[in-house]
Amino acid sequence: MQLKTILNRVQKYQSFIYTDFKLTEDKQLKLDITIRPRSNSRPICSGCGRKCPGYDTLPVRRFEFIPFWGILVYFVYAMRRVNCPDCGIKVERVPWAEGKRTVTNAYAWFLARWAKQLSWAQVADAFRTSWYTVYSSVEMAVQWGRAHVDLDGITAIGVDELCWGKWHRYVTVVYQINRDAIRLLWVGEKRTAKTLLRFFRWFGKPRTKQLKYICSDMWKPYLKVIAKKARQAIHILDRFHIVAHMNKAIDKVRAAEAKELERKGYVPILKKSRWLFLKRPGNLTDKQDTSLATLLQYNLKTVRSYLLKEDFQFFWEYRSAYWAGWFLDRWCTRAMRSRIEPMKKVAGMLRRHRELILNWFRAKKAFSSGIVEGLNAKAKVTTRKSYGFKSFKTLELALYHNLGALPQPIETHKFF
Repeated sequence: MQLKTILNRVQKYQSFIYTDFKLTEDKQLKLDITIRPRSNSRPICSGCGRKCPGYDTLPVRRFEFIPFWGILVYFVYAMRRVNCPDCGIKVERVPWAEGKRTVTNAYAWFLARWAKQLSWAQVADAFRTSWYTVYSSVEMAVQWGRAHVDLDGITAIGVDELCWGKWHRYVTVVYQINRDAIRLLWVGEKRTAKTLLRFFRWFGKPRTKQLKYICSDMWKPYLKVIAKKARQAIHILDRFHIVAHMNKAIDKVRAAEAKELERKGYVPILKKSRWLFLKRPGNLTDKQDTSLATLLQYNLKTVRSYLLKEDFQFFWEYRSAYWAGWFLDRWCTRAMRSRIEPMKKVAGMLRRHRELILNWFRAKKAFSSGIVEGLNAKAKVTTRKSYGFKSFKTLELALYHNLGALPQPIETHKFF
């Protein structure tokens, strides 16, 4: 089967034909495929998309196509200019490339698909192209996908922040967390109230009114904006962030008490005990389980804080929001009477957000920020895979590309 036959089978363009094939070797093999327009065919204006009479022909231009067998492949074509009555003199529109791009559409989508599997630098090295070519291919895929994304039927979203870069910069991320669709919806620079307001402006009032559930952490700007823009939705603060706050409080108590014991000359029994108090009892090793049992015999603030945390785990077993609230009130009273400042702060925080925490039960435990944190973990893998991004735009493209579940155009032949 000849090469022309293969190209006409997988990449056929109306009004254009493949003519000459030239194989050259300059440091590596290159295959030039010459394309010319069919006889009596009229070029298409790149401005309005109408067929117009030709004006003249520009010098030959080369377009990168998908390489095979380690051979770089180029389409060679002399672009025509058209004399459009509405747009004036314009360069024609060709079906294999967009605008002034020197990369064919097929090759751009090919690189964009590989960019989901490998880092952009690895893709560029594997297919002997530049990093910028891979970047522009991902940008094209994201722009097309965002323009054709379906935003109907979204009833549950999760809002969180993501730290990235050497200087601990933050971005706000919004995910769709419906059972049938989990994906990244929107990324905004910084984690401020204005950032989240931009999301709701982009999302639109009609779609916002359809929201039934919103999960977030306790970051005040997020709480204020959600209360203002989506009052009808059940705003959920779930166990992930609450347990994280309790663990931080216990760790703070342990560190302070360990220093106090050392200063007073007591045996350093809390040394190397951090994970004994932070891990779940079921995840402890036999050695850690024995060490923890020994520590629980002492009347230490760390031990009392740990027992308060473990007692709070019964809170999540309730089904009724009323009885869960009764348990929460009793637990907060005990924590406030413990005279352990970090735990008292946790109790105060739980009291301030009591209704939002109980919303987890009102939502029948169907939604939680655990889904959001799982997506955040994938987002961090994306940034690490790329060895860090220096600009927000690059990070934004990578996150949409990997987590946005963006649609792709239907192709007659998909190159793997």
